[in-house]
Amino acid sequence: KEYTEALEKNRLIGLKCLDCGTITAPPPMTCSKCSGLNLEVVELSGSGKIVTFTSVRVPTQSRMGQQPYLVIMVELDEGPWLMANLSGSDAAAASMELIGKKVRMIAPLPSPERRPEGGLAPLFAINL
Repeated sequence: KEYTEALEKNRLIGLKCLDCGTITAPPPMTCSKCSGLNLEVVELSGSGKIVTFTSVRVPTQSRMGQQPYLVIMVELDEGPWLMANLSGSDAAAASMELIGKKVRMIAPLPSPERRPEGGLAPLFAINL
């Protein structure tokens, strides 16, 4: 809930394990490295690079009529990998040239594109 509320305010948060130092996003219940429970909320920069992507041509019901669109995996500057959407790129013409491009979070997806479970998906754009 705190993660979604932060996204609504255009902030990206994660959890830092106070035992091993690992930062995770979105925040899980335990540390993804050591399974520790000693966690604190940290604000993340929202900057990173694309490590992989897919062009979605068969959308979920909430995105019907918006295909194709790009879903990317971003390695955040702080270390964790985060799945997000990419804005401002032609999904039909996407190529391997996207890999390694620097990106930044620009906003959460607007309300009509909310996930069925009520969360928001981060929206990133390529740094120019």
